[in-house]
Amino acid sequence: MPPTHLAGPILVIGTGLLGTSVGLGLSQRGLNVWLIDPSPSAQTVAQDIGAGTIHVPGRPLAPELVVVAAPPDVTAAVVTQALLDFPMSTVVDIASVKGSILEAVRADARITDEHLARYVGTHPMAGRERSGPASARGELFTSMPWVICAHAGSRGDSVKTAEALAIDLGATVARMNAQDHDASVALISHFPQVASSLIASRLLNAPGHSLALAGNGLRDTTRIAASDPKLWIQILSHNAGALVPILRGMREDLDRLVATLSDPTASGALLDLAQLMGEGNAGQARIPGKHGAPPQAFALVTVVVKDKPGQVAKLLADIGDAGINVEDLRVEHSAGHQVGLVDVSVIPGRREELITVLSALGWKVAQ
Repeated sequence: MPPTHLAGPILVIGTGLLGTSVGLGLSQRGLNVWLIDPSPSAQTVAQDIGAGTIHVPGRPLAPELVVVAAPPDVTAAVVTQALLDFPMSTVVDIASVKGSILEAVRADARITDEHLARYVGTHPMAGRERSGPASARGELFTSMPWVICAHAGSRGDSVKTAEALAIDLGATVARMNAQDHDASVALISHFPQVASSLIASRLLNAPGHSLALAGNGLRDTTRIAASDPKLWIQILSHNAGALVPILRGMREDLDRLVATLSDPTASGALLDLAQLMGEGNAGQARIPGKHGAPPQAFALVTVVVKDKPGQVAKLLADIGDAGINVEDLRVEHSAGHQVGLVDVSVIPGRREELITVLSALGWKVAQ
């Protein structure tokens, strides 16, 4: 087992998806983890799957680190109480908003500068559509960004402890102030959630025969609409100030599109549509792909596979035997047919080689 940067013990307050995943990841590395949750069943499930040991109130505990994994609407209160209850401990939270929590902790009359110096806001950029401790995974944070939002008064050793948490869980440390963090997640996380939910809401009264035609395009754009609404109500309300300008910008684009499509034969209408689509192309191209490379850095090979067990595994094995690395992979099922389409991304220089190898092995490559 590789050495850890934390020494422990660690107290995790909140045993939902993220808190339990933190506990699992640290426990799997041999660290002593204690758990607290207001829900007896949640903390029992977290303990049963190996995330740590339930801490009995009143028993002495002096943790190196307290990780607050509470919902955003109570995070500040839990952080404040942890700073008061554990005077020697670094306290971090892992909520997805930072500015409002920092200000609420600062505003508490019981919190002095000495208390505040031990607090560091953090945000692991990881999650799942499912919630609760049963959905937790110790590997949830592996290779994912973990943002450290130290404030001006944060002690250096507490910042180092917060970074050690991210490193021990396999995450990649990023550093931002709270304001920049909240603006960033409003654009790349909170805005997509709103857009996905709004698209999915249009499906409520859709006829069944229309939905039967749905492919991966609809599934991709609505996947995160399945997220926990109770959590997102809190996130959106806490980060409304950063999110509203983005939504206003989208409203302007929608108004522009509606006006254009209201008279698509008007002079300049097709040019305007082309510009709107082109802006989308340009924006999508800026999203980093594997290792930070743009998606266009890879070439696509689409393989038709039979819809039966073991086919994708066999395809990947054949690609591996050819010594070709898969940069990305996605599977789409063909409506009404017992086949699937596997899109394999490889570096451009090996695309033709992969097509030749797979064709020789009897795979049907769509070109």
